Amino acid sequence: MFKKILIANRGEIALRIVRACKEMGIASVVVHSTADANGMAVRMADESVCIGPPPSRQSYLNIPAILSAATVTGADAVHPGIGFLSENEQFARMVEEHGFTFIGPTPEHIAKMGDKAVAKDTVKALGLPVVPGSDGILKSPEEGLELAKKIGFPVLLKAVAGGGGKGMKVAHGEDDFKSAYSMASTEAKNAFNNGDLYMEKYLTAPRHIEIQLIGDTHGNAIHLGERDCSIQRRHQKVLEECPSPGLTPEQRKFAGELAAGVVKKMGYRGVGTIEMLFEDGKFYFMEMNTRLQVEHPITEMITGVDLVREQIRVAAGLPLSYKQEDIKFNGWAFEARINAEHPETFVPSPGKITRYHAPGGLGVRVDSAIYDGYSVPPTYDSLVAKLIVHAQTREEAMKRMERALGETVIEGIQTNIPLQQLILAQPDFRKGEFNIHWLEKFLAVSQQTAKKAS
Repeated sequence: MFKKILIANRGEIALRIVRACKEMGIASVVVHSTADANGMAVRMADESVCIGPPPSRQSYLNIPAILSAATVTGADAVHPGIGFLSENEQFARMVEEHGFTFIGPTPEHIAKMGDKAVAKDTVKALGLPVVPGSDGILKSPEEGLELAKKIGFPVLLKAVAGGGGKGMKVAHGEDDFKSAYSMASTEAKNAFNNGDLYMEKYLTAPRHIEIQLIGDTHGNAIHLGERDCSIQRRHQKVLEECPSPGLTPEQRKFAGELAAGVVKKMGYRGVGTIEMLFEDGKFYFMEMNTRLQVEHPITEMITGVDLVREQIRVAAGLPLSYKQEDIKFNGWAFEARINAEHPETFVPSPGKITRYHAPGGLGVRVDSAIYDGYSVPPTYDSLVAKLIVHAQTREEAMKRMERALGETVIEGIQTNIPLQQLILAQPDFRKGEFNIHWLEKFLAVSQQTAKKAS
């Protein structure tokens, strides 16, 4: 087992990994920018190293600085956390070339799944159904338009190197195809330095279902059930739950076994998530995330499996602690992402937290690195806390989430807690009748109603 792990990340996920290290008896090192010098993860880690100024490119994306920090602190492994360099093939390769263990998949699997077109071809060959679309990268807008006519509009143009909803545009017909292509390519180029696109048939009312997976270096691979991440705004997840209210037990079993079979055939090492669209009783592969997910806690709540602990153990060469038959699903869990933003305009709201009180009680978990007096920097993602609840039934879990949101106090900045409360109050949501477009349609109607009233 590792003696010291360097954590190349920040915020709540860095703190989550520090906690796992402490429980496993492993020393931890947290790197940080000058903006995060007073971060909770920095305070809780055994050691910390400042690697640069606030801009990510000069700190959390600065590979030489991170590797230097690992060297001078004597770390023997690097955990990339979530975002930043967590799915960067070059980083994973350089970590291992410098004699450290990368706590994640092999560089080859990161590269294969990171290229969305290659990933689609790979899983298709392994038996996973895919959304009809282009076979690889589109060579030109003209080629894309001809293919769109064949598979039928609307179509979704997606960045090959995409993530977080960037580089994605819907073309509803021939008239707007080229403009959608141009906007998606430009956005992808700016975000990922790669403007290549591929195309898929745009499903009109699918759910976003993802399967949590983990494999080891001994040929074992298991799934830990699904999460429903359909409540989204601009392709960004807002409120997740586990399991999905839209699947039957048979569909749940089918999807889990199918996804686990794919990672087993791949010889995949570490945690990963296969994301799928589900419509009219059919699953379609969307992408694979070769890292820990923001919403992993709800899977932990219903399975009792510490995913970060397993991730570390697998990276150290140990076999999985569980076989598939050991995984038991208990109850229902929700995760509400608490962001520092205006609940209606979604404008970011960085600043100093003047008062903070976390909710508590049975079945309530808060993953956060904020505290009284903490200043939320304007430089990074607006996520400040993840509020997770668990109960025996979906109805009980919703009531628990409502209660926990009402107990949460975060003053000095604005948060999206009112939006989370509004979502939970909607009859469609309470009945589990929603898809990936539901939230944006609901918000559009709410805004129109507010304008008329004013």
